[in-house]
Amino acid sequence: MELIDYLIVIAYFIFSIVIALIYSKRAGKSTNDFFLSGRNLPWYLAGISMVATTFAADTPLAVTELVANNGIAGNWLWWNFAFGGMLTVFFFARLWRRAGIMTEAEFAEIRYSGKPARFLRGFRALYLGFFMNVIIIGWVNKAMASILQGMFGIDESLIMFYVFGAMILVALYSAVSGLWGVVITDAFQFFIAMLGCIILAVIVVNSSQVGGIAGLKSKLPDYVFNFFPTISDTPSAAGTLAMSFFAFLAYIGIIWWASWYPGSEPGGGGYVAQRMMSAKDEKHSLFATLLFQITHYAVRPWPWILVGLAALVLYPDLTDTQKGMGYIYAMRDFLPAGLKGLLVAAFFAAYMSTIATQLNWGTSYIINDFYRRFLNRKKTESHYVLSSRVTTILLMLISLVVTLFINKISGAWAFIIECGAGVGLVLILRWFWWRINAWSEIAAMIAPFLIFPILKNTGILFPYSLYIIVPGTTFIWLTVTFLTKPTSDDVLTSFYKKIHPGGIMWKKVSSKLPEVESDSGLFKLFINWLFGVILVYSFLFGTGKLIFGEYKSFFIYFAISVVSIIIIYKNLSKIGWKTVVK
Repeated sequence: MELIDYLIVIAYFIFSIVIALIYSKRAGKSTNDFFLSGRNLPWYLAGISMVATTFAADTPLAVTELVANNGIAGNWLWWNFAFGGMLTVFFFARLWRRAGIMTEAEFAEIRYSGKPARFLRGFRALYLGFFMNVIIIGWVNKAMASILQGMFGIDESLIMFYVFGAMILVALYSAVSGLWGVVITDAFQFFIAMLGCIILAVIVVNSSQVGGIAGLKSKLPDYVFNFFPTISDTPSAAGTLAMSFFAFLAYIGIIWWASWYPGSEPGGGGYVAQRMMSAKDEKHSLFATLLFQITHYAVRPWPWILVGLAALVLYPDLTDTQKGMGYIYAMRDFLPAGLKGLLVAAFFAAYMSTIATQLNWGTSYIINDFYRRFLNRKKTESHYVLSSRVTTILLMLISLVVTLFINKISGAWAFIIECGAGVGLVLILRWFWWRINAWSEIAAMIAPFLIFPILKNTGILFPYSLYIIVPGTTFIWLTVTFLTKPTSDDVLTSFYKKIHPGGIMWKKVSSKLPEVESDSGLFKLFINWLFGVILVYSFLFGTGKLIFGEYKSFFIYFAISVVSIIIIYKNLSKIGWKTVVK
């Protein structure tokens, strides 16, 4: 890089620090301000923050690898989660905001009763907020190190020094500014990251070696440009993503609602729930989540996909382990001075937005749902804010140590989906069925870990394994549910008065509370979900058709998008938005 590139990167870091200092005073008022921005986030900031968090530094590399292996259709391995994302938008975003809690783990004690509820809250706090969190942060650190090493080709130990330095900076501004600072820097970092990715796509695709969109089409086989996988029982060595009917059905019909996966939890959860609970009100919560889903699935991937296609032309000899690095090599080889610094800053932005959220969200679980709930209950808000800041730094230090022991996580996403298979149905039904209790959720979390090792010895591999794990887990947690006592009437009544989700599966409780105005129009929410899914995919494919100059198909997808928006808007205008307490 030239001097101008280094100056751009330095300017980016300085600006991030300034934002943190500006918002430090707000974060120090209370834990509500530190973890939830005082429940006062407008929908556009909450939505952009969700998008920025899911834009990890290695995400463009992952998309590049998917495109290299299976063409554009390879992205269906993650596009399928849009079904669950839209379910969260229309069925759960309002409920999370209405709950008035600080974390997803806290939900256990407003919905369930007794010792099982307390155990579930404490267990989720440590398992997700600490154990899973430090592994995710360690993997993100390792991915960022690989990116910088591919970009600059310097010694890995020196690269780790730079990555650790960036993480220390993130931990400091997260500890100082809380969620307000994290969200504002997320917005800044997202626009930097997207601007850099768009500029890279334009430059690389229009280079003389590629020759624009026409050059891509002439130099690559037709299958690469297929938007949909091939449904076939005959395996293909190369070509578009090919799946058997049952494999495709597992992705489209099972994974998105049955399996727990960070950032795509059925019914919302984790840092997505944190942003929903931080919104100004129910309407802001819903629109923030809708903005996230549309941007995440339909807008953001195309600059990555285009660079991935160009990398197939530019670097045809990359091995399977190197295909994702085609994105980095394109940055290295085609960006002029100034723009190269912007792209490096963009990758740091993607990295830092993810780390900042993981630190703040993980700390919220540790402080609110373990330390404050079980160890030290009667301290002042200033004490808990200080404890949160210290915990943020400690979480960062532990994650740095964990990073040193991570070499490679191959197939981790499939393992996580398999070991969370069947949990999703409980996470959805706990809002809409009174009979779900804490033991239901505990059993659903444990059951896949019992079934998975046995299944591995049979040779049944992912995604076919879901056809056994999901029914098996569902049978176990349903059996446990009916063999254990239901949640106490007092807790059920309190929950329903506060959340009033409506529906026939709450009839036992709602019939005793005629004064509570329950939610109605669940059928309209289902219609909104259906057209929300259509909106995302029509927007996604329509944008692709526009890029590739297929204007007739573009106008068809565009018309479908417009019709979907009109139907969703009309249905939402009929919803009675509930007033919630900040």
